[in-house]
Amino acid sequence: MTSFDLSPFFRSTIGFDRMASLIDSALRDETPGYPPYNIEKTGDDAYRITMAVAGFAEDDLDIVAKENSLSIGGKTKPADDKVEYLYRGIAGRAFERRFDLADHVKVVGASLVNGLLHVDLVREVPEAMKPRSIKIEAKSAARPSIAGKAA
Repeated sequence: MTSFDLSPFFRSTIGFDRMASLIDSALRDETPGYPPYNIEKTGDDAYRITMAVAGFAEDDLDIVAKENSLSIGGKTKPADDKVEYLYRGIAGRAFERRFDLADHVKVVGASLVNGLLHVDLVREVPEAMKPRSIKIEAKSAARPSIAGKAA
């Protein structure tokens, strides 16, 4: 595995602490493989996370959005009946998956359809942050005169 030394970049930047931790975590790549998921771009500023959560009911799933982080967790309730499995290939284990969100990305909804959890996100940039056009005003070219008495 190749290692990268990003310390020169961090020595000359201010306020990019979050980016530093994102790059560091991306280079470590310790993401678990369960449950599988997709991230889709559904519009100019719209996204969707689709996660395969077969065997989980709506009450078994927990979605928490806090600041720039989205956490999706699942915990199944223990079965009341005693079932003897000959083969158990459907994973029903607990999980927690975290996603780092960019600034101004908000969770707008979630749905569970056919064992797939869909979490819809949208980027809502505040009006103050959007580019705006500045009108140029024409002023007269005459210079202001200084009135005073001659000595």
